[in-house]
Amino acid sequence: MATLLTDTLKARYAALQAERERSWTTAQLEANARQRAILIDRFDLAAVAQPGTILPPLSFVEVEGETLTLDALTADGPALFLFFRFAGCPACNIALPYYAEHLVPALKQRGIRLVALSPQPSDRLRDIKLRHALPFAVATDADNVLARTLGISFVPDDRPTPPPAGWIGEVTGTDSWELPQPTVLLVGAGRRVEWLQVSPDWLDRPEAEEILDQIALRLP
Repeated sequence: MATLLTDTLKARYAALQAERERSWTTAQLEANARQRAILIDRFDLAAVAQPGTILPPLSFVEVEGETLTLDALTADGPALFLFFRFAGCPACNIALPYYAEHLVPALKQRGIRLVALSPQPSDRLRDIKLRHALPFAVATDADNVLARTLGISFVPDDRPTPPPAGWIGEVTGTDSWELPQPTVLLVGAGRRVEWLQVSPDWLDRPEAEEILDQIALRLP
């Protein structure tokens, strides 16, 4: 059955924004929009990793304790990575189950492994995998090492000192303001970057069809 146009990621984010406009204060809406606008304005495509970049031999701890390595993940074919912010992020809780529904089946047909990465420790990430029964690995990019290597991490402009209760480093368990911008990364043999797409606006991420089209362009 064809995917309904109303079941796009864009439509799901529009519903989230509509709910926020009903329930958030004007100040909250303006602060959220301001930070997203800043990240869009600052984004420089030339500053992020380009196709052909060879990544270091990094490893990531999956929520069940398994250690995943870039070498092993790409030993039998390419792997696709989805960078997300943290387990409690509302936008990420929309994106990951959407990709599970609309991206995973096609990736399995092509033998492409899918891994979702966040700087949050694996014990805290386990919640998002269980909540949505995600059929792919969810793992920790500790200290944003891969995100920094790719040039996709950021820190928000509004960083009170000392940090208030409930600040992002406390929520994530990283003791840091730093987060990855939502990113789709395709890595091939030899840890080679085949394609990378960054979403500086975390409410504007690529549809599954767009990702599959990009993969088709780059892989035989």
